[in-house]
Amino acid sequence: MEKADGVSNIHNRFSLTLINPSSHYFSLVVSLLVATAITAIVHIFYLGTEELWFRIPLVVTTLGIIQLIDAQFIKRKEYSKSLHASLFGNLIWLLTLAMGIAASIVLSKELSLFFITFGMFLFASFRIGIFTTVLGATIKKGWAICFVQPIAMFLALVPYEQWGSMLTEPMSIIYGILFLIIASVWSIATDRAGRPGMESTHKTIQAYLASQKNDFSEAEELMEDRSSKTKVSTTQIRLHSSTHKTDFRMVLPEIHPGPYHPVGGSNIPYLIYKNLDSSAMVLHSISDHSLNLPSRDQVENYLKNLDNCVSKEEGLTCTEPVTVQINKARVTGLLFGNNPLLFLSLSPHGMEDIPNYMKKDIEQYGKNRNYSKTLIVDTHNAMGKEIGKEDAENMLKAAKSCLDTLIAKESHPIEFGYANSDDMDVWAEDLGMGGLGVMCLKIKDSKYFLGWADANNMENGVREKIVQNFAQKNYNLLEICTSDTHFARVKARNKNGYYQLGLITSADKLSKWLLEISKKAESKISTAKYEILENQTEVKIMGQGIFDDYSKALDNSLKITKVFMIGCTGLFLTSLFL
Repeated sequence: MEKADGVSNIHNRFSLTLINPSSHYFSLVVSLLVATAITAIVHIFYLGTEELWFRIPLVVTTLGIIQLIDAQFIKRKEYSKSLHASLFGNLIWLLTLAMGIAASIVLSKELSLFFITFGMFLFASFRIGIFTTVLGATIKKGWAICFVQPIAMFLALVPYEQWGSMLTEPMSIIYGILFLIIASVWSIATDRAGRPGMESTHKTIQAYLASQKNDFSEAEELMEDRSSKTKVSTTQIRLHSSTHKTDFRMVLPEIHPGPYHPVGGSNIPYLIYKNLDSSAMVLHSISDHSLNLPSRDQVENYLKNLDNCVSKEEGLTCTEPVTVQINKARVTGLLFGNNPLLFLSLSPHGMEDIPNYMKKDIEQYGKNRNYSKTLIVDTHNAMGKEIGKEDAENMLKAAKSCLDTLIAKESHPIEFGYANSDDMDVWAEDLGMGGLGVMCLKIKDSKYFLGWADANNMENGVREKIVQNFAQKNYNLLEICTSDTHFARVKARNKNGYYQLGLITSADKLSKWLLEISKKAESKISTAKYEILENQTEVKIMGQGIFDDYSKALDNSLKITKVFMIGCTGLFLTSLFL
């Protein structure tokens, strides 16, 4: 499925954002330790002096002061980024010194002071690259500040009587200038890697990094500029009971949560949930990231128009649920009047977003069976890759079989109850702001439960464990769905960038919460009627092109970086033979 390629590729590269340390305190402490190691190596192995006792505090103090000064040259003056950059730069210097010692041993040659100065130049070259790509500096500004920290440390590290000879040594200057030029060319090349689709790769990277500090305005502006207007629909099944004065909605929005926390519609399921007075299940429709809302303004526009619904049908009856399992594919269906509601799942095997062609196929099949509107839910309750051909065919067969079976099912008066976790002490790192909810549906003296979690997918097998725990209490849990929220309570430092439900919170604990909510829902059961509501709103959506352009820029930047890394490694190795 070509449409998913850009998004999947970007997602697969997410681990690149985890290269920097999780804490600036870590960077501060380790950078000072590395500076200590640099000083010790220089004075023990290279200079052979007895000045180590005062050089270490001098170098460490100099580094600490320059790290504060560096922050003033960084866009938004972020001290944490100054520390991260300082740590990696000092590690490069340390590695250069260690390689110089190793070369002198292996090649049986005298240890050269060249590596002290060369390490300083490499540090400066790294600073050009890091300042221009992620820290918001231009090439000119990068050159102006690239030597600030390295030269300050060099002057504190080396006795002043050796400054002149070491800083004017020809080979150090030649190699140093070569690496400074290489760093500059690399910076320019990677910035242009996404053209013509993306004007500046670096600005996009900087906007993303800023959004991780909750400064999302720049990222949203870039995304909204590339977005296009379209009409999106939202369908709701409203169940309301006069006895308990309950007004509950199952919501299927034709938009997708995202693109990522905290940008755009990343928390849209919870916002819809709150907009409907916390009496709703915001389900995952058949949609993908091309249907992301790019900014808060577009989210507000969508929510503002959500109440402008048209009632398409209402009634008092519903069928008993039907479940069809074909190999891994499972489809559970209910029929409200002449409107089937299908829940699609591969759990415990899992899959990515169900592709749009499957939605069209199922909807067309429903029309051929004279159904009014076929509503399809991607339960999103197990982790997996894009659905394969065999699983897709089995799921389509299961969905069509379910639709065929529902035609012959007898309808009965609807009784239902609903409850959520809003008044419970439910908090988990793998659970969104909407918490948990359960609907209890009583049809023909049997009770069926539908669970919902405001979460980004579910750990494989957790759904099955919860269903089993319900069964042990004689509760029939049809499905548990997640909203696929892209809200994150904490920054997850893993390849996914989020914690799926059940990864942190155990299945038993989730079962306990859901069972408690189910009992509340059961206690509220009363006769109800259903209503099918539809809404259309014009909003800007991101579309697929923007992800393809981001993916292209990312791939091109990495290819350019690999070429430059190979060249730099080769050039560095030649220095070992000097």
